[in-house]
Amino acid sequence: MTDQAHSIIAGADSEQPDVAAATTAAAKAFGAYRATSPEERGAFLEAVAAEIEADRDAIIVEAVRESGLPEARITGEVGRTTGQLRMFAGVVKQGDHLGVRIDPALPDRTPLPRADIRQRMVPLGPVAVFGASNFPLAFSTAGGDTASALAAGCPVVVKGHPAHPVTGTLVARAITRAVEKSGLPAGTFSFVLGGVETGQELVADPRITAVGFTGSRGGGLAIVQAASARPVPIPVFAEMSSINPVVVLPGALGGDVSALATAYVGSLTLGSGQFCTNPGLLFLPRGEQGDAFLRAAGEAVAAATGQTMLTPGIAEAYRSGTATLRDVTGVRIVAQGTASGDLAPAPQVVEVSALEGPVTDEVFGASGVVVRFDDVADLLGRLEGLEGQLTATVHATDADAPAAAELLPVLETKAGRILFNGWPTGVEVGHAMVHGGPFPATSDSRSTSVGSLAIERFQRPVAYQDVPAALLPEAVRDDNPWGVRRRIDGDLE
Repeated sequence: MTDQAHSIIAGADSEQPDVAAATTAAAKAFGAYRATSPEERGAFLEAVAAEIEADRDAIIVEAVRESGLPEARITGEVGRTTGQLRMFAGVVKQGDHLGVRIDPALPDRTPLPRADIRQRMVPLGPVAVFGASNFPLAFSTAGGDTASALAAGCPVVVKGHPAHPVTGTLVARAITRAVEKSGLPAGTFSFVLGGVETGQELVADPRITAVGFTGSRGGGLAIVQAASARPVPIPVFAEMSSINPVVVLPGALGGDVSALATAYVGSLTLGSGQFCTNPGLLFLPRGEQGDAFLRAAGEAVAAATGQTMLTPGIAEAYRSGTATLRDVTGVRIVAQGTASGDLAPAPQVVEVSALEGPVTDEVFGASGVVVRFDDVADLLGRLEGLEGQLTATVHATDADAPAAAELLPVLETKAGRILFNGWPTGVEVGHAMVHGGPFPATSDSRSTSVGSLAIERFQRPVAYQDVPAALLPEAVRDDNPWGVRRRIDGDLE
């Protein structure tokens, strides 16, 4: 190991230069933590939220300083972070995370009797979570991956993002206080800081059983490859690349075109475009109304000033990506905004004639690509050629219903979330939300990194067939001492 890692092991603030110290502590904690009751685990998640709120002011100051994001944005992130912790606490207390199903014995069934079969979800084991650059709180140390893994019953080792190490450390200390006050094993939560080699070591560690990641496609795929190459491969739930196509159907241009275009640019430039749901690709009908929309969007972009990006590396990657787009044959620059220093490059929107080459590559930042279409058949062909996405958006009126109905089956194959007459930036934390999608939006499209379904990423099902009642886990016993909800013969109890 050539780069040093600094660890906060739950229950102590001592530095540990070795990732193995964190993973060993997590492995030792697993047995006791997975055995906690729903009430105990839910109370722990609520304690984490309370401890973060106790340090709220200091966390906000450091997050603003390290990320360059405005105070209002960071304040909202604190609320989102504590809110999702409490949401998971509620799910856990109800026992929904256990997924109990029972098929009672049918000894008199013919021609063959049925055994007594009971199923529940069990936690995988210690989980490695990689903090994200663009959300120093909600997708980082105590973010959705950490909260859902803890809710599932898994100890967590977080690799903090180097763009906001102090923020990550402050949040880690709050979590360790919650661990101590809840009487849980020290290794229930650990925090490490380090470079690429630290991350590789963490993923390769045999005590780690799953990985949660939010970041670039290159970083995510490197983690997937490392996890697959282990003697015992492990699942990686990586949220990676998405350009989040937006389709504007003709009826949507029959109203206030200028307001619609302004809303588009507002979503595109929000937070300097540093959202994984940024509307990077927009499909617009040919014709006068489409032309009017594009003129209005161009005026809004031209009036926009670049906002500070998260790191010098991200700002440079944005400049490189937008320059590459401008050099593509047949590209027309619709408009560019004004830069505000090296860390705040100019927003831009370009129009392209074909979806080829770098045109469909994600440019992380306030960069939009517009492509025109003739009719639904033309639009469907272009959509079918896209990669997997986190979101797909449709702007339509009742008059567009037949066309929208044709689009939906295609969009279902391309995206994890389909929304109408809105903008994809902004992900509600709730039970029905899906923040995921087909590759390369994520490495595994079967779940989500936001919402209560996220728990299932870090669990697996176990069936108990004809196990004596005295030996059954509490959640699947007839007396059900935890009071969890169960499905018996398919019906919710």
